[in-house]
Amino acid sequence: MNLKSNIGRLRVIGILEGLSFLILVGICMPLKYKLDIPEPTKVVGMLHGILFVAYLFFVIVVKTDDKINAKQSVLLMLSSIIPFGTFYTDAKILKPIAIA
Repeated sequence: MNLKSNIGRLRVIGILEGLSFLILVGICMPLKYKLDIPEPTKVVGMLHGILFVAYLFFVIVVKTDDKINAKQSVLLMLSSIIPFGTFYTDAKILKPIAIA
């Protein structure tokens, strides 16, 4: 992935955001509610929030650069609230654009 382009940055942030979401839901939340260990949820939750906002920001940046259309930008934004969504949209929307 090319970190020099906005598409490349969006792809990396999307993967990190997706991973943080899965870690938060799959590891931290069970630790908090089943084992009464809330600390990881605070740290990973804050990191996930920052990555979530950065992801949405870069979707807007890429849309402004006319790299994606309105429908694609809405799909990218919606994918950030669905588990594994950012991985799917990376493969189906962003990777083909980055290669072209």
